Amino acid sequence: MNAAEAKYGNGARIVTDDGVALGDSRTLQGLWTEAQYLRLTDGCNHRIEFTDGQLELQPMPTDRHQSILKFLFRALLFVEGIGGVVHFAALRLRVRAGKFREPDLLLLLDAADPRRQDEYWLGADLVLEVVSPDNPARELVEKRADYAEANIPEYWIVNPMDETLTVLVLVDGQYAERGLFRRGQQARSSCLPDFSVAVAAVFDAGKQGPDAP
Repeated sequence: MNAAEAKYGNGARIVTDDGVALGDSRTLQGLWTEAQYLRLTDGCNHRIEFTDGQLELQPMPTDRHQSILKFLFRALLFVEGIGGVVHFAALRLRVRAGKFREPDLLLLLDAADPRRQDEYWLGADLVLEVVSPDNPARELVEKRADYAEANIPEYWIVNPMDETLTVLVLVDGQYAERGLFRRGQQARSSCLPDFSVAVAAVFDAGKQGPDAP
C-alpha cells in the first residue's frame, strides 16, 4: 500500500499498488496518527487537514478563490526582497501536536526563521484564508481559534461573499480585530506597518474569470 486518493463525499480511499480498495478515511476517522497523516498527504494531490486523528478534506478552490489568492500573493511578495518569505497553499502548518492546517497563504518576516521547516512550518507571522462558501465557519470561527492557538500574530480573513477583509492581531492569546475593511478602504497590516492593499482591487481580481460581468 503506497497511495491514497481523496474524493469529496467519499472520503480518502486507501488502495493497494494494483488498485484494490482497502477502505476509506471514514473507517479510520479518529484513529489516524500524525505520522500517517503526513505520509498520506505526501502522496496525495488534494488538500487535507488534520485534527486529533480526524482527516478533514478541503473543498477544491474555485477560479475566483485562486484569482484573489494570486493577487494577494503578488502583493505580499515584496517581503522576499526584505529578507522574508511568503508561500501559498498547499503547505502544511503545524498548529500543535496532532493538528495541521494548510493556510491559503503564510508568511514569515525572516526567511531563516527556525519555524520554517521543509516538511511543514512550525509557525508563521501572518496567515491568510479566503473564505469558502461550502462552510464559512471554517475560516471565520474554527481557523480563527486554531491560528490563535498556534500563536500566529496576524490572521487575515478574506470573505468574497460580503467583500470584506478582516485583519486580526493576537492579544493575550486571542485575536482582536485591527480592522474590518470594505470597498473604498485600504486594509492595513500590523506586522508589516508599511503595507496596505486596496480592498476593491482584491475582490475585483476575483471577477476577472469566466463569471465576470
